[in-house]
Amino acid sequence: MRGIPKPSDLIEEIYDAAVEPARWNDVVVRINDFVQSQACGIISKDLASKSGATHYYCGADPHYIQLYAETYAQFDPLATLPSFGRVVSIPDLLPYDEYRRGPFYQEWLQPQGCVDVANALLRKSAGGSAILLTFLPGKSRMMDHAMRQRIALIVPHTKRALSINEAIDFKQSEAAVFSDTLDGLNAGVFIVDASTRIVHANTSGQDMLCADDFLRLVDGQLVARNKRASLTLHSIFKGIAAGNNVECTALLLTAHDETRYVAHILPLTSAARSGIGSAYKAVAAVFVRRMEINVKSCGELVARHFELTPAELRVLIAIVEIGGVPEVADALGVAETTVRTHLQHIFSKTGVSRQADLVKLTTGFSSPLVG
Repeated sequence: MRGIPKPSDLIEEIYDAAVEPARWNDVVVRINDFVQSQACGIISKDLASKSGATHYYCGADPHYIQLYAETYAQFDPLATLPSFGRVVSIPDLLPYDEYRRGPFYQEWLQPQGCVDVANALLRKSAGGSAILLTFLPGKSRMMDHAMRQRIALIVPHTKRALSINEAIDFKQSEAAVFSDTLDGLNAGVFIVDASTRIVHANTSGQDMLCADDFLRLVDGQLVARNKRASLTLHSIFKGIAAGNNVECTALLLTAHDETRYVAHILPLTSAARSGIGSAYKAVAAVFVRRMEINVKSCGELVARHFELTPAELRVLIAIVEIGGVPEVADALGVAETTVRTHLQHIFSKTGVSRQADLVKLTTGFSSPLVG
């Protein structure tokens, strides 16, 4: 047994839990020791449904914790509290004799050997939920002035610690959503600083780096295999960091097998940097994609949008992949007149009149998502 903690030690432990939530279970025990109550917990209540949930507790039988959540939270006379920080017990809110005749006392509190409950409001949301610090003073004991003072001492620190937990959770969730979104793209995405050092790379980007071909990772920096392209990248990033007016720039990259890729460099504004959680170092986003399209996938999207028939879709895909009418007719094994007829129907449905425009329209349906 560690005994009753000093206020300064307890406050330090509370703020430790602010950055490491797993500590709350132990901290609640220490709070209970400090207040010298029978049991305590941090609970949330839905003020509309009057349901309750206990997040951290000590000193109470789990059976009664479950009963509270399922049934007796709705009968709790401390379901609503007047203001933040004020420590309130049963006699502060209603006649004690009246309270003792109710189900909350008769069926939940008295069987635990308790006669009073003390609550302090930590936070209330616009959605109608409240976070409370709750205490059972002890066997047949009412809350006294000394206990009330001890609770009041730790309430503001507990509130701030929980707010820090919430802020950290929000930032971590935001970062996870950002990362998951980028990982869903088939383009390699690199967030870089002024010295071309990678702040973040999505899954496709990491795959490109692992191939160690047209893009490489050297001492944490994004480097192109082609020396001139690498110098260009570095110059662009330095210009962005210096505040120069650099618009979105495209850069051609070539792999060993002559496969071509295009890198688009997008300067990040201060708001965009803040959104990715790297305001102090990220200056640009680099999107790298192979110079090809999935014609079949694009064609199917065009077909659904413009209600093309299966035959018209086959002609559309062949036009994009192969080119002229005679070549398409040979590839599909049909007459040129048949191809021309289908092509005229496609032009009519899509609103374009040239094969070049049809190719441009189809490539516009290319999906950036991983297939």
